[in-house]
Amino acid sequence: MTDKPTTREIDELTGTETTGHEWDGIKELNTPMPRWWLWTFYATIAFSVGYTILFPAWPMISSATGGVLGYSSRAELHQDLSNLQTANQAVVNRITELPLHEILADGELTRFASAAGASAFKVNCSQCHGTGAAGASGYPNLNDDSWIWGGTVDDIYLTIAHGVRSATDPDTRFNLMPNFGADGMLDRAQIKDMVAYVAGLSGIEAESASPEAAQLFLDNCSGCHGADAKGVAELGGPDLTDAIWLYEGSVASIEAQLNRARHGMMPAWSEKLDDVTIKQLAIYVHGLGGGQ
Repeated sequence: MTDKPTTREIDELTGTETTGHEWDGIKELNTPMPRWWLWTFYATIAFSVGYTILFPAWPMISSATGGVLGYSSRAELHQDLSNLQTANQAVVNRITELPLHEILADGELTRFASAAGASAFKVNCSQCHGTGAAGASGYPNLNDDSWIWGGTVDDIYLTIAHGVRSATDPDTRFNLMPNFGADGMLDRAQIKDMVAYVAGLSGIEAESASPEAAQLFLDNCSGCHGADAKGVAELGGPDLTDAIWLYEGSVASIEAQLNRARHGMMPAWSEKLDDVTIKQLAIYVHGLGGGQ
């Protein structure tokens, strides 16, 4: 048995051999690929073979083929980071050795520390204070000029390093506002009077306070907030006259705080971050616009 001989048909118009396929009277031409395309295709094949020999390429069970050159993108990254750390080490050493006020007196050090602090802030602090440090209810705005525990760069450093009401740091910032209502320290009428007085200090619309309200405030609140209600930073007593509120600035919120006080907590970052990073964070936060 012999194969049936094939007949090659040549298209009369183009002179090109056809494939033998025809649709609705239209015949498919067996046009060869352009030479430049074929050579490019062959070159990519050769390149891929060479690449898989020289560089990591084929995945294995627990790793990949290493390649005869021994190249590693991870090793290159670590080397780049090491080179960067070496290049910056002199500046980091100065930040390590100098006190904060001397760092702020040096423009180059301040710029470097602030840029590094901005990165550390996004990783460690933005979850509570926001990426722009504007805060939220219960989380202080770090852009304004109202500071519960003081706004000097040294105050900010101490707050970051030791936290506020940290359960693990013995040097943490600590103060608690009494539950004047829940613990029966003031009766309901006194609470209402105190709410009206405190609301009026910052211009919140409320009922008029009685003449005895000022003395009531002095007897119960001035120890932490000051006789003028402008706060005592050493004790973590907020300024009640500036219309800046950690929690909502309303009559209802003030009454809730007097009845059963809410207390936030900030971690002691010295347990997680090195001293240089805490210094850089303090300088960054101080430079946001509200530092004293």
